[in-house]
Amino acid sequence: MMRELTLGAKTENLEQVLNFVNGLLEEKNCPVNLVFELDIAVEELFVNIAHYAYTPGVGEATIQVSFEGESVVITFIDGGIPYNPWAKKDPDITLSLEERKIGGLGIYMVKNSMDEVGYVYKDGKNIVTIKKNLSDENITE
Repeated sequence: MMRELTLGAKTENLEQVLNFVNGLLEEKNCPVNLVFELDIAVEELFVNIAHYAYTPGVGEATIQVSFEGESVVITFIDGGIPYNPWAKKDPDITLSLEERKIGGLGIYMVKNSMDEVGYVYKDGKNIVTIKKNLSDENITE
């Protein structure tokens, strides 16, 4: 079963996005530590859409949540400028804070905390997907 929320891609709508996702995770008795990990990923991806997809205007973002077996799949769809967040080179985390370039750390964290990430540009839409595996004992039907 897939659930969907479409709203303006504005940072002030982040709380509504998190409430939507968290409500569905709670229905599946998702452990708090995984909810926290997913919240960070959802926030990073939604805020990136809000800040960059439609600059300088505002458009819509759609968030889809589905459960596939022991995994949750969260998909972000926007009609903004084509952008694959996973194609960006990872930041060099061995450098000191002063030496690092600004940006990229949030996406790097998402890539490393999710089990799968995906991107496709189709029919004028950016489609970004994250997938997180959940264990048997944490899933209820």
